[in-house]
Amino acid sequence: MTILFASAVDRADDYRQAMAARLPDLGFRIHPDVGPADAIQYALVWSPPPGLLASLPNLRAVFNLGAGVDAILAARDAVPASVPVVRLADAGMAPQMVEWVLHGVLHFQRRFDDYAREQAAGRWTRLPVRPAPRTTVGLMGLGVLGGAVARVLVSLGYAVRGWSRRPKTVPGVETFHGTDGLAPFLAETEILVCLVPLTDETRGLLNAETLRRLPAGAAVINAARGAHIVDADLLALLDAGHLRGAQLDVFEPEPLPNDHPFWRHPRVRLTPHIAAVTKVEPTCDQIADTIRRLERGEPLAHQVDRHAGY
Repeated sequence: MTILFASAVDRADDYRQAMAARLPDLGFRIHPDVGPADAIQYALVWSPPPGLLASLPNLRAVFNLGAGVDAILAARDAVPASVPVVRLADAGMAPQMVEWVLHGVLHFQRRFDDYAREQAAGRWTRLPVRPAPRTTVGLMGLGVLGGAVARVLVSLGYAVRGWSRRPKTVPGVETFHGTDGLAPFLAETEILVCLVPLTDETRGLLNAETLRRLPAGAAVINAARGAHIVDADLLALLDAGHLRGAQLDVFEPEPLPNDHPFWRHPRVRLTPHIAAVTKVEPTCDQIADTIRRLERGEPLAHQVDRHAGY
């Protein structure tokens, strides 16, 4: 058995060592040192180079180094339909995502954005703050990461609502789903958190029309994909005062170009795609378990539904 590693943002040697500890007989190659293509049965990738996966004739499974699989599915003919694409269930990302989102929710709920402006103006002002139970946080996406965030926000007393493509039930969360549920979901969401997968249906979902449905003074937090947001529409609504601010971790493209207005906008806070970073050890636990299942002919967990896009 041989696995090919291809990622420009992850440390290959860390994954080589972790996989060797779990599957000692597994060969490990690092792109671009592919070697004989027909010897590779598995691929561990993040945003693989165009044509790479299609060039591996004996590929048995593709493992994605992250929760989102849009980069693989964007080239729909790159991976044969018979080859499963497997996403990570969590791999240590959920606690990190909870922390990052909670940081943003607290920033807007406790008015730390307003206090920063008061400090810059040299004003000593105590501002009234709406308590958590009277602050409505709306989560777009109730999967592994969104569900983890929802549970923590509920435990802290926030009024939490959630929107997903299909109906879902999360204790303590008022849920909405589908196209018909989007408008009522947005209408009372004061802090919007985007954690949905990027699909054809969700690309550009946060645009002028949808963002205007948020109440005046709402804030936007995005840690899903940059392509969910139409940048110009978000900036226009920030400048018009309809939105109070945005906390962003993902962008289209990445890295964010130096001349992009987000860098210097006074109501935008950004981080460089670090909200939830894949952890090597739990990732390799999942990969090794899936390879063993494949070798035994057993059903796979966390296989991507290519039609749904996640």
